[in-house]
Amino acid sequence: MKREGIKNLIIDFGGVLIDLDRQRCIDSFKKLGFHNVDEFIDPYRQQDFFMEFEKGLITASDFRDAIRKQTGKLITDEQIDAAWNTFLIGIPTYKLDLLLQLREHYVVYLLSNTNEIHWKWACENTFSYKGFRVEDYFKKMFISFELHEAKPEVDIFKILLEDTGIVPQETLFIDDASANCLTAESLGITTYTPEAHEDWSHLF
Repeated sequence: MKREGIKNLIIDFGGVLIDLDRQRCIDSFKKLGFHNVDEFIDPYRQQDFFMEFEKGLITASDFRDAIRKQTGKLITDEQIDAAWNTFLIGIPTYKLDLLLQLREHYVVYLLSNTNEIHWKWACENTFSYKGFRVEDYFKKMFISFELHEAKPEVDIFKILLEDTGIVPQETLFIDDASANCLTAESLGITTYTPEAHEDWSHLF
């Protein structure tokens, strides 16, 4: 399982671990009256106030108010959260098993562009497996809304490298967005870009 020269793994969340359904999320928001939501939601990088939320520059309350402004309706926090979370499908259990196996051979980090609502739902609903919690799968997690930085900007990668002290040339980054991988490669990190729903265990 050991890849030659690689000691560290940096793994993305959305599209690499958790399966996503952008269209389901768009349909859910349109039912609430947010008819041009497809202009804001992207599989790799959100736009406008969605991106501000992803970077933690606005609060969950601010985000929900922005949704209400777009719809012109007094929809509830619960309706908004439920619609937003339809973006997330789940993590296949074989990937959770793989993460646990990889931790025996590598130092494993998570690097994700995500937001408070999605991350809370994911921690409560997708990582609870065989008694494990999200903290059990990674040495440390680097989350955009907590760091106020997002991929593909280089700053979030520099934060991770400075915090962990890992050597880029000894590190493999797995991310489904080519722009994010290009930034990592500029820092000397080896990358792999899986397809949607890919079982990338063949790497090991």
